Amino acid sequence: MRAAAFGRTTFRNAAASIGMAGLHPHELRHTAASLAIASGADVKVVQQMLGHASAAMTLDQYGHLFGDRLDEVADAMDAARAALVYPLCTAGPKKGVGDRVGESLTPL
Repeated sequence: MRAAAFGRTTFRNAAASIGMAGLHPHELRHTAASLAIASGADVKVVQQMLGHASAAMTLDQYGHLFGDRLDEVADAMDAARAALVYPLCTAGPKKGVGDRVGESLTPL
């Protein structure tokens, strides 16, 4: 089956039957990319999924969807830092580089 024939007949009829007359197959591609980004996929994953030649090409098209996630990245970085620092803080007195003998570490 040729893509043009599929678009003119099968896809057009299927879209109309669900009340979405005028829907184009390429719009499904944009929807898939947007859903992947909203689900947390990074730009390289979306690039591979769409078959783009470079991550820059993906960012040119979908970059605006990645911008809302700065708070998520900051929260994840803070959680990772806390996971490394707080176990050290609760282990009691430490002696090491930059520590005074007998002084326990405090959370940052």
